[in-house]
Amino acid sequence: MTTASSDIIRERTEVLHGEQNVVNTVLRFVSNAKSRIDACIDYTRPSLAIEIEQLKKAFLDAKSRGVKLRYVTEVTEENLRYCKELLKMVNELRHIDGIKGNFYVSETEYIAPATLHEKGKPACKIIYSNLKEIVEHQQQYVFDSFWSRANPAERRIREIEEGIVCYETTVLENKDQIFNHMRSVLKKADERSVCSSIGGMQLIYKNFFDEYKRIAERHKEGGEGKGIRWIISIDKDSIDLVKIFLNAGVQIRHLKNLTPMKFAVDSRNFYATIDNMEGGKLMEHLLISNEPAYISHYNYVFEELWKNGIDATDRIKDIEAGVDLADIEVIPSSARAQELYLDIVKSASEEILWIFPTTSAFIRQDKMGAIPLAIQAAKERNVNVRILVPANRLVEQKVHDLKQHCPNYVMDVRYIEQMSETKATILVVDRKASLVMELRDDSKTTFNEAIGLSTYSNSKAGVSSYVAIFENLWRQTELYSQLKEANEQLKVHDKMQKEFIHIAAHELRTPIQPILGLTQVISSRVKDTEEAELLKVVTRNAKRLQQLTEDILDVTRIESNSLVLNIEQLNLNEVIANAVNDVITNSTSIIGKKKENTRIFYESLNKNIIVQVDKARITQVIFNLLNNAVKFTSAEGGGTISIILEVKNKNDNYQEEVIVRIKDTGIGIASEIMPRLFTKFATKSEKGTGLGLFISKSIVEAHGGRIWAENNIDGKGATFYFSLPLNS
Repeated sequence: MTTASSDIIRERTEVLHGEQNVVNTVLRFVSNAKSRIDACIDYTRPSLAIEIEQLKKAFLDAKSRGVKLRYVTEVTEENLRYCKELLKMVNELRHIDGIKGNFYVSETEYIAPATLHEKGKPACKIIYSNLKEIVEHQQQYVFDSFWSRANPAERRIREIEEGIVCYETTVLENKDQIFNHMRSVLKKADERSVCSSIGGMQLIYKNFFDEYKRIAERHKEGGEGKGIRWIISIDKDSIDLVKIFLNAGVQIRHLKNLTPMKFAVDSRNFYATIDNMEGGKLMEHLLISNEPAYISHYNYVFEELWKNGIDATDRIKDIEAGVDLADIEVIPSSARAQELYLDIVKSASEEILWIFPTTSAFIRQDKMGAIPLAIQAAKERNVNVRILVPANRLVEQKVHDLKQHCPNYVMDVRYIEQMSETKATILVVDRKASLVMELRDDSKTTFNEAIGLSTYSNSKAGVSSYVAIFENLWRQTELYSQLKEANEQLKVHDKMQKEFIHIAAHELRTPIQPILGLTQVISSRVKDTEEAELLKVVTRNAKRLQQLTEDILDVTRIESNSLVLNIEQLNLNEVIANAVNDVITNSTSIIGKKKENTRIFYESLNKNIIVQVDKARITQVIFNLLNNAVKFTSAEGGGTISIILEVKNKNDNYQEEVIVRIKDTGIGIASEIMPRLFTKFATKSEKGTGLGLFISKSIVEAHGGRIWAENNIDGKGATFYFSLPLNS
């Protein structure tokens, strides 16, 4: 059997001109499709498929034949009407931001309009190909890559129509996408906080400098946002570029050691990369997110780094004047830390001060050679060595052996109490350099296995602060020795020492934290004016850190799944009644001066409501919701708060639940807070951390219940609900 030449399909790729040829090509393409048509079109194209009747009919006919139609486009406010119509014509429609491609591919053919069109008109040129390699490449690689990254169009339509913010965290790996995303974010931004290498600044200068100048100028002219703030490591080679950004109105501070991750954050967006952007090269991977948790966390990280930075103008003056600058280095490698550690001890000419957190730390560092080097310095150069270390039999024996070689006036060891939370060894040499080594795993026998991050510094203020900590601990050991015969005073001192070490154990995690944790207790005992001034350097942010620690205790338990419930059977009516009475009487901490203008009503059900709950935790939830209601109602000049119980079937089955409803007439819930109301740090109040509702949600859910909230229909105040299962 032979095949007629007219039946042989000739492979070809060609460009066709003229609107009618373009339309005819599209119609033939749709008619030839047997199983699928995949379309990738920009935001201008959905209108064509709807307004040109021939095209609309062709696509509907194809769908009726069983051809699967998949479309990717950018859904915008301008083409929203057409996209909603397109949803009815195709099997699936997806959205992707900033898409520029225009092509259609079936199982055997590929077409691509080659020019933009006027409204209601097709393109005047189109590319056609039935080459197998082109068809497979466009379908398997190009289209599928767009399809996998796209989101359902229905979700995007709902976002536009209802103003819903869609929270998303993803990694971009396409350079065009990365570039377009960065430009899109900057066009909408009124502030920007950046932490990067000089490569990041070069990247912005090459590609987005105009956007940065615009943000900086708007901030300068009208005080809009925080402007542009940049943390960077400034050296001789980067001065010229830094000056350009300073002249453009960018606020810049210097830090010697930056984190490996470069990031930028504002009030709405966060992105980060670990790629090397040397020479201003665009990164190949970019983590992006608009989730409040990411944004809040990295804004906090930036603020902490910003506080520790040196003003760029001062840094540049020092470099140009050739001033010897303070050196601060964060060392992630334990091998590098060990090398630096031994070098610092070898360099001692006058004094070595040591605080060991555990007896194991002392033994490890003796085996490593640090203690023998200190003994050598004491014997050969009369270096004064003083050590604070927890005591045990092995340490005491080792100290006894060491003192056989050194007199007490050059080597002195005193004992402090060991606590399990202690986290760092502190070394100070000649009152000029310090090394703080975090303890990662005290059970390990070698230095490299046991040590985590280390921080070296020769900053005068920082080193002086560690000296002050050491000297006050040293004096505390003297006080302990003097008062050991007075039993009652000994107990008081012992308690104070334990509290002091407990604080130090929690805060010895960064170069700042060990200073903050210890000085809060020490400052109340310091009499010497010069020492008091030194301590002031490290106590400025102590209250904030302390408050933050209190706020996150429950969050830590929740996130580590260690929240323990002590379940008991009780009457919910009584729990609520007691909570209401406590709130009413506790006017100082909750209601304040406007107590008389705020009324709380609670009418318990006639029957007992028996629940199996942790009484303290459920009381915590009720207190939290009542406190919020009272605070925001009092802020409006007073009002009413009502508490109502309701018993109903859960999910239309036979299990009953009780719903507690707390309604107030206050200021209500802000629209921007509502979508993330029960997440961490969700607050517009100047007081509080925004953790209370997150903790309450976790407690209720741990009991098998749920919690939610809404603004009242009359526009006055809000209502919070939570449910608990009833005994079966």
